[in-house]
Amino acid sequence: MAHGEVKHDYHLVNPSPWPLVGSASATVMALGGVAWMKGLFGLPEGTSWLFFAGLAGVLYTMVGWWSDVVKEANAGDHTPVVAIGLRYGMIMFIASEVMFFVAWFWIFFEMALFHEARTLSGIEEVRTAWATWPPAGIETVPAWNLPLVNTLTLLLSGTTVTWAHHALQQGDRRGTQIGLILTILLGVLFTSIQAYEYSHILQHNYFFGAEDQANSGLYGSSFFMATGFHGFHVLIGTIFLTVCLIRLMNGGFSPKQHFGFEAAAWYWHFVDVVWLFLFAFIYVVFGGVGGH
Repeated sequence: MAHGEVKHDYHLVNPSPWPLVGSASATVMALGGVAWMKGLFGLPEGTSWLFFAGLAGVLYTMVGWWSDVVKEANAGDHTPVVAIGLRYGMIMFIASEVMFFVAWFWIFFEMALFHEARTLSGIEEVRTAWATWPPAGIETVPAWNLPLVNTLTLLLSGTTVTWAHHALQQGDRRGTQIGLILTILLGVLFTSIQAYEYSHILQHNYFFGAEDQANSGLYGSSFFMATGFHGFHVLIGTIFLTVCLIRLMNGGFSPKQHFGFEAAAWYWHFVDVVWLFLFAFIYVVFGGVGGH
């Protein structure tokens, strides 16, 4: 060992521009969002270019930073000790995502379970809005049509990604590739079905009262926030798995070192579980019986 050289299990990364670039881009995107919605720094309301400039910077940071992480993995820098840190980081990230969805479930359950308590209000509009759940006149989405198809689609995708993971652990790269391709296709199918469902909702004025066609109200807002953000997570998971497929086809991953794929599989299973809760409570238990 050379004089002054220290042997350890940790990988010390080279100086990186991504934390600074990412922070600056996120700041620009946040200010751009304010300018777009309310106007800022002399920019009139509706100005969107600043937001999209910041978004482009954030996306550029994501691609560059994660590419560096992939290069580190391919170079063997992800030692067992480093891999433990990566696992803890992914676990904490998924935990934060769980709490994100807890917020949407919280408001939905608040309205579904305790709406009668709000009828004690002295404000007529509040009593009317909270008298029943779903609110009177609201046309809900039937659970046993497209939502059921999407549920079966995600459940099937959970089995295919598990198959791919097991195949990789056994050194079956072809089986892993087939399982990943099927999972990605099922993810695309889910997104396509949800897009069609949303277009159908807007076309037939679901959730929209006759007096205010521009406002979907309490039920519609909670529905779109919960299902819409879940759909966004499905899109992210599909991209995550697609990157894993590209890495696999380029010779990446081995039966003993494939945390990038494991992280994608964990994320995908998290998306599956969230959807099961959405389907069970928002569509079935508290979704009402209305619909075409």
